[in-house]
Amino acid sequence: MNYDHIVIRYAELALKGKNRSQFERRLQENIKMALKPFPNAKIERTFGRLFVKLNGEDHELIAEKLSKIFGIHSFSVAVKVENSLEKIQDGALRAINEVLDGKKTFKVSAKRANKGFPIDSQKLNYEVGGYLLENTEGLTVDVHNPDIEVKVEVREVATYISCGVYKGSGGLPVGTGGKVVLMLSGGIDSPVAGYLAMKRGVKIEAIHFHSPPYTNERAKQKVIDLTKVLTEYGGKIRLHVVPFTKIQMEIHKVVPANYTMTIMRRMMLRISERIANDHKAFAITTGESLGQVASQTLHSMHTINEVTNMPVLRPLVTMDKLEVIDIAQRIGTFDLSILPYEDCCTIFLPPETSTKPLREKANKYEVNLDIEDLIEEAVANLESINITTDKEKNDDFQGLL
Repeated sequence: MNYDHIVIRYAELALKGKNRSQFERRLQENIKMALKPFPNAKIERTFGRLFVKLNGEDHELIAEKLSKIFGIHSFSVAVKVENSLEKIQDGALRAINEVLDGKKTFKVSAKRANKGFPIDSQKLNYEVGGYLLENTEGLTVDVHNPDIEVKVEVREVATYISCGVYKGSGGLPVGTGGKVVLMLSGGIDSPVAGYLAMKRGVKIEAIHFHSPPYTNERAKQKVIDLTKVLTEYGGKIRLHVVPFTKIQMEIHKVVPANYTMTIMRRMMLRISERIANDHKAFAITTGESLGQVASQTLHSMHTINEVTNMPVLRPLVTMDKLEVIDIAQRIGTFDLSILPYEDCCTIFLPPETSTKPLREKANKYEVNLDIEDLIEEAVANLESINITTDKEKNDDFQGLL
């Protein structure tokens, strides 16, 4: 049987009120962008559902794309038939024959969104289930734990029949929650933080602090590759590469060793805020987890946060490392993150870092830094790169790659 449609379901979007249609339109647009490699596929929207009309495109390849789009709860490959009992029975038989492969039990789950259809859901379950029993061998009904669930959705103009469910990524469509900047180090945590931020509907622009010659081009390429993985979930991402060597060297000269990490993080936050304001972002996202390292204690966060009034989002704040690694492996960033290329946070790492830094001391040590001049110089010389999922379409703004 040739499947002709994919039925897309969403959960959280259904809880939205008067602006629900805005979320649905954004999800539809995100799906359209993700399916550009499949020019024959067309997206249709009705109340409560989105449909992909395959028009001969490979449903397995499209399913792989859909599984990474935030806002989708689940989806099913389906066959579309007319709204008549005979057509529905025939379609259900064709669909179940495709997936039998030694399975022994089934149930029919009918949903009648079209209340004008003359057969109610319970009766439809009985009529379709009985027809399947009569026209197959070795199948029995199990309404509690079936091997196959035959879903029948009767809608206004047609009925959609499916025998399997793909799990979606959940969350909200990217682009419905505004924009944030992501401090992307190249380690395990920050890409996961970006992924989880996008899951709540925000668009991200990434910021990477690069310290040549202490960090090399392979370290920068690693971050570019990590950003490319994230584009599979949120579309095109602009990456800002900030030259940070001079700032780190100035900090190293005038700040006591146990406070250099604190001051460095404060400078990163100031620069991130400046970039966020320049690009109309409303928050800064980091990969910090409470208590994981010295700069991520409550005392450190309190002192570091002093330099910005912008919200700092920490999606990983309550997670332990194993939880973060599990997500990183699942989304495809882990193997890149563990490549042995140092980032700027490790090259000037002091032998001891204060876990309880005080704001008063941080402000005292920063008096010896030309903070505004350092920030202006870093922002003026940052490199901006548009990263897409298609290597040939990456926009190299200034010949940077």
